Amino acid sequence: MTKSADFPITATMNAPARFLSLARTKIVATVGPACRGVEKLAALIEAGVDIFRLNMAHGTLEDHAVALADIRAASAQVGCIVGTLVDLAGPKIRLGELQQDPTMCALGTEYRFIRGTRSTSPTDLTSNYDRLVDELQIGNTVMLADGTVGMQVASRTDDAVTCRVTAAGIIRSRQGINLPGAKLTVPAMTADDRIHAAWAAKNEIDFVSLSFVRTPVEILQLKDLLLSQNSSALVIAKIEKGEALERLEEIVSASDGIMVARGDLGVETDVAEMPVAQKRIISVCRRMVKPVIVATQMLDSMQRSPRPTRAEVTDIANAILDGADACMLSGETAIGDFPLEAVNTMDRVMRATERMLDQQQQQPPPQVAHSGVHPITAATVYGASRIAAQLAARLVVVATRSGGTARVLSKLHETIVSVGVSDSEATLRRMTLYWGIMPLAGAPVSNGPQLRSFILDWGRSEGLLKTGDRVVFVTGSEVVPTAHNLVVVHEVE
Repeated sequence: MTKSADFPITATMNAPARFLSLARTKIVATVGPACRGVEKLAALIEAGVDIFRLNMAHGTLEDHAVALADIRAASAQVGCIVGTLVDLAGPKIRLGELQQDPTMCALGTEYRFIRGTRSTSPTDLTSNYDRLVDELQIGNTVMLADGTVGMQVASRTDDAVTCRVTAAGIIRSRQGINLPGAKLTVPAMTADDRIHAAWAAKNEIDFVSLSFVRTPVEILQLKDLLLSQNSSALVIAKIEKGEALERLEEIVSASDGIMVARGDLGVETDVAEMPVAQKRIISVCRRMVKPVIVATQMLDSMQRSPRPTRAEVTDIANAILDGADACMLSGETAIGDFPLEAVNTMDRVMRATERMLDQQQQQPPPQVAHSGVHPITAATVYGASRIAAQLAARLVVVATRSGGTARVLSKLHETIVSVGVSDSEATLRRMTLYWGIMPLAGAPVSNGPQLRSFILDWGRSEGLLKTGDRVVFVTGSEVVPTAHNLVVVHEVE
């Protein structure tokens, strides 16, 4: 498999122009048949995509390997650093083969969940989870067909569970089963998930997301698996179950980032509560200095239409105003008819919304007790952002080994152009998820004077800096180990 090192990214003429012309909120786009190939992917990058998602629920590892090679080739062609996210499918419980496919479930009708994978009666249902009959209890809710069909467990025996339809609709073979409130023993990672995580580690993927997270232990297990494969990928917890909301702070603390996965979240919990849950998740992530992605149906209508609905663009705007670092496109770019138009639309809405950020009251400094960032670094970054604002600085530059310093700066949502530099290519790709941070390759980060000279020469050559402009640098003096404690203000001569 081709590694990222085969596609070195260097500072190019179009990179800063692209960054300044596009939104500071990052765009995650799912790869699929609609955007396959280097040229299509390059067009999406130029339109504003920062991270490409590989959905492991669909396709083979060979398919994903081809897509990954194309992503890295497109990144090199455009001259912009692009991140990659492997989305593990998780233990998705699905219906087995129906005896009558599709089946119309009328209100009040009773169906039985039985053992096995194929039913022999129109009213018998099976699943791919062999413990389902054992673990469903009387009173549990069963949601089918993306939540459009509802049932409630009425009775049970040792070999079958009888459910009564409470919301009528049509079901089909292999559709997903959601069990809000049911206590299941299904593991967080399947055997396929472990294979896919190892593949992600081998191929230097930047982010790995875990589906159906219930406890922080599950996040730590995935981290251990990746570390055992010598991977530094960031682990993203997908919040889509009520159990995750009950332990939200613990899960956010254990994770490197969060995805608000509204598809299953809106089925696993009361859909009326989902907007409030989204705001709460984003708020906790801001407080704990963790990046957060809002996903699912952000521009769903654009799978078949070149124009979005008014509700969709309002949804994107509200996510940004709440403090989301990124918004994700799924079917819109994977299988939709208008993938490029969807990215362009999302970027336009983001830029229009971000103009309001200057008018918002300054946010208090984030709490960093559970962020993994040195408190001196956090205080220094916060102070540097205030200095930059007061001096109307043109650039803020943070030098970072792991990306933590850039992550703290991103949570302040400053509209001043912010550049992240590092001698680690993996760290540069991580910054593709951090709000408002432009990763810049090739900077001599270990030498302060050389770094300042590099930035000034680069800024002049790109037309970003002119005489009299001020640049704020955040680095470390090494007097305090592992901390950034040095702020330098340089005025262009």
